[in-house]
Formats: sequence, C-alpha cells, structure tokens
Amino acid sequence: MDSSRRPPLRVLLLGCGNVGRGLVRVLTVERDRYPGLEGLDIQIVGISTGTRGAVASDSGVDLVRALSELERGGHFSNQNPDRVESDSLQLARELDYDVLVELTPLSIEHRGEPAISHIRSALERSRHVVSANKGPFAYAYRDLMNLAVSRGVHLLHESTVMDGAPVLNLARHTLKGCRILALEGILNSTTNYVLSRMEEGLALQEAVELAQLQGFAEADPTLDLQGWDAAAKICVLANALMGADLNPSDVDRQGIERVTAEDLQDVDRRGDRIKLICRASRQDGGVSAKVAVEAVPRGHPLWSVSGTGNALRITTDLMAPIVVVQDNPGVKDTVYGVLGDLFTVTESFDLERKGSR
Repeated sequence: MDSSRRPPLRVLLLGCGNVGRGLVRVLTVERDRYPGLEGLDIQIVGISTGTRGAVASDSGVDLVRALSELERGGHFSNQNPDRVESDSLQLARELDYDVLVELTPLSIEHRGEPAISHIRSALERSRHVVSANKGPFAYAYRDLMNLAVSRGVHLLHESTVMDGAPVLNLARHTLKGCRILALEGILNSTTNYVLSRMEEGLALQEAVELAQLQGFAEADPTLDLQGWDAAAKICVLANALMGADLNPSDVDRQGIERVTAEDLQDVDRRGDRIKLICRASRQDGGVSAKVAVEAVPRGHPLWSVSGTGNALRITTDLMAPIVVVQDNPGVKDTVYGVLGDLFTVTESFDLERKGSR
C-alpha cells in the first residue's frame, strides 16, 4: 500500500432530498462524466434523513444500493445491512467522520433548527462542516463561525445562496481590501420563475403549479411566495459579507402572493419588469435588509434575469458594482457548491499533511 496516499475524506450526510441524492449520484453512477472530480476522494460513512431512515458503516455506506432504495422505494430498506436506528443528531454526535454535510430543509418556524444543533455538534467535536442549509447562517451565523474558528475547522456554505455560483468565495477571496457597501439581487428561483410565467399570462396559482410540475417548487411553496426564503438568503449574505447579525425576522419582508397579472401588464407598458428584489445596505453604523416586489427598469442588470435565474449585484467602496448572474440553475448547481466546499476541506487536509512531514 502506498503510505503517501491520502485516506478518503469521511463524510456524514444529513438530508438526502433532491440535492443529497444528486450528490450521491455524482459521486457514484455519474462519476465518470466529471473528470475534474478526480482529486476528490470521499467515503460517505453515514446518511440520515428525516423520514426515510438512516444508514451508516465505518467502512463506507453502499451508496449505489442506498441511492437505488431511495429512488425506487422512497426509504432505506429494512434489509439493507447498513440501516441503523440512530437519528441525525445522534449520528452527528457519535459517528466517526471528518466532514458533516448538512442538507436538511430550511426551517423558519424553528429558527434554523434542527440544522443548527447538527452543525454545532460537529463543530464541538472539531469536525469540518459543509452546508447548503441557509437556516443556520441566517439565525446563528456569528455563534457558529466563532465556534468553528475556536476549533480550527472549516464551516463552509457556498451553496446556501445562488446554488453553486461562487458569490461568497468571490467576495471573500477576490475582493480583498474592498468594503461591501450594498447587496442587491434576485435570490429566489421559484418566485422569479412564477413572475416570468405570469408575464406570459398565467395566473399566480397556475404559474406555481407549473413550477411544482417542473420539480423546483416545493409542495408547499409558502416560504418562497411570502419572501421568507429570500429573507433568509439576504441575511446569510449580509452576515457573511457585511459583518451583520441579522435573522429573517429583522428583514423588511414582502412576498409575491398579492401580485396579479394586471400588475405585471401595467409595469410592462412602461418597459419595466416586476421582480422580487433582496437588498442589504449599511445605514447608521449598522446593516439593514429588505425583500420587496419592485419594478425594475429596462437597462438595469437585474431586468433581464428570467425563469429560474438568479443574480447578485455587489457594490463596494473601491470598485464599480460587480454583477454575478446565474442562468436557470438546477439541482446540479447546488451539488457543485457542496463539492467545491469539499474540495476546500480536502486541500486543507493536504496542507496539514505536508506541514507535518
């Protein structure tokens, strides 16, 4: 055996919905399609779900079998030798792993729980964390980051906003020396898609049902339509990039549930388009955030963002505004955001090994 070979990164995966299954699929049956993943050596030692059961194995879960069971039966089979009765929090506290990947759903009602507890449990054990769940970073960003720093581990969350588009990495690593003054963007794909379809003449409910049929709107789209998802995302950005300490209840929030086709038609006559816009800005020594339905004028960089597209405009003190546009992202984009963060953890392991020689 080659003693110089790095052992695989041992991962505990919490949540296996669309993104989780997409991640497992990319790491197994689709792996040969993505040669850029060659340097990413991952062993998933546990998968836990809210309603579909859990599997765990010190030698690595049988991912192909696990994926097949979830896609065909909707849950892990009782005959699966890796099946365990532990819940997510118990696995986070007890299983032997290097990285916790937290992909459970956003919970506004429970203020980011139970994901916050999952992440805190991993950090307290000095385990790295990668998350696509925006809740912990909208409700407990400062506490969790301080804990990660004190334990000397990564707490990464690139895919919490704009899927895999590297907006957090862009601001943190390539805008050094710049102070972010304001953020403005379209951050919720579902509402942007619904508004785009309403521009074509559909009623709001018809557009929502079409989004559900396409598979990217939730069965209960309330958090999207009422602006809660967008509020959580602008909090994540403001907390991470502007030093804020906001949660969604602090956001001046408006959703699209009262927008009508007539509203869109009236705005269209002026050449404008209605969008759900997220904003964060520095005011009176602090940071405030807002989510609101706005008429965006033709020529504005957000005007042309249609369908499930997202965009973020970053205003700093040293540079002209920078706009990042994501054209109709899907589940694979979020999967990539998780993979990119896992690469970062892997690279840190490699640096530690080199430094110890």
